[in-house]
Amino acid sequence: MRMVLMFYLSKDPWQNWTKVWNRNSLCLRKMSANSPPGKSDGEDPVDSVGPTVPPNPIDSLGSRIRDLDVDSIRRYLAQKLGFYEAVEPSSPAEKVLDEVNLEGIVKWIKSDRCKNVITLSGAGISTAAGIPDFRSPETGLYHNLQKYNLPEPQAIFEINFFRQNPKPFFALAKEMYPGNFKPTKSHYFIRLLQEKGLLLRHYTQNIDTLERRADIPDDKIVEAHGTFYTSHCLECRKEYTLDFVKDRIFADEIPICTECPGVVKPDIVFFGESLPERFQRCLQEDFQHCDMLIIMGSSLEVQPFASLIDMVPEWCPRLLINREKAGVRSPILRLWGMSGGLQFDEDATRDVALLGDCDDGCQELADRLGWGDELRALVAREHERLDLEAAASPLLPGISVLPAEPKL
Repeated sequence: MRMVLMFYLSKDPWQNWTKVWNRNSLCLRKMSANSPPGKSDGEDPVDSVGPTVPPNPIDSLGSRIRDLDVDSIRRYLAQKLGFYEAVEPSSPAEKVLDEVNLEGIVKWIKSDRCKNVITLSGAGISTAAGIPDFRSPETGLYHNLQKYNLPEPQAIFEINFFRQNPKPFFALAKEMYPGNFKPTKSHYFIRLLQEKGLLLRHYTQNIDTLERRADIPDDKIVEAHGTFYTSHCLECRKEYTLDFVKDRIFADEIPICTECPGVVKPDIVFFGESLPERFQRCLQEDFQHCDMLIIMGSSLEVQPFASLIDMVPEWCPRLLINREKAGVRSPILRLWGMSGGLQFDEDATRDVALLGDCDDGCQELADRLGWGDELRALVAREHERLDLEAAASPLLPGISVLPAEPKL
């Protein structure tokens, strides 16, 4: 009872609820064992899963999701205590899918009403290129970091550890750098959406730059966890090119700023760093205009990226292409009347899961849309072009792994 009243009467119920919840060894949000960078100082991970939320928080994302959850919990508890009388639910959101299955998604994308598609991607769209995910047994990146003698595998991507000892990170970067990775069919499906005039924006958790190599326009890409494409001095913030860092990595040197003694770090988001400004800026506008959301190869465990699925309008169809279902709201929280998350049960009205490898799922979707042969030809043509470029310039960088996403 004391816990309930403290939550209900508090001026800042979320803060108190979180403290009580954590004190009882429970979690409202789960921190991914394989999340990309977030806090490294041992603080509670509730609001720091993945990269830390910047000092100027994303109002339309964090506040909307937080207030939704707080109000739902408060109403539930208040009703149980007799403080609150339930009201009739508001009218249901418009149902736009003729069928809540892949065929219904296909019909919607082909309709005149579908004009702004947003894609969200994780490591699953890059594994077919030979880039490992993070937590898969035997093959995951973290599994193979023992040789760097780290206090824990994630330390190699923690900003505090990096400042003290950047050598393990750059040793790993050299080891992973030489690969000539080509974009996958999933990347080219996103490019096809752009060529069809449907892609509003592509949000990626990956830093492998394969979207750029697939020639998806820069203005259409939001690299939520940063990129290896540019680097900055940690002290004076002078910007450096990819080649500058590459030359020093292969000379077994720590990249040092030419203007000051600072270490030059690639612009990937480490644990303890803020999300890119572009991520914050674009989501303010994009998601209110989205009329089709496609999630590809993500476990949807890393915040705040995972909460983007709830930023689209309530009627907006959402398609998950992944090896397993992800982003599903906990049954316990659903019992509390909390909305949010993907819903794939018999009551689903707009969410569809296409399970399997991302490339297979994208090809099936393209086939059903009538774009199948076009996608196959695009992949073959572009891969041939990249092979010719690599033969002509063997040292052409093939950016690799580093912080992406959990196992899929």
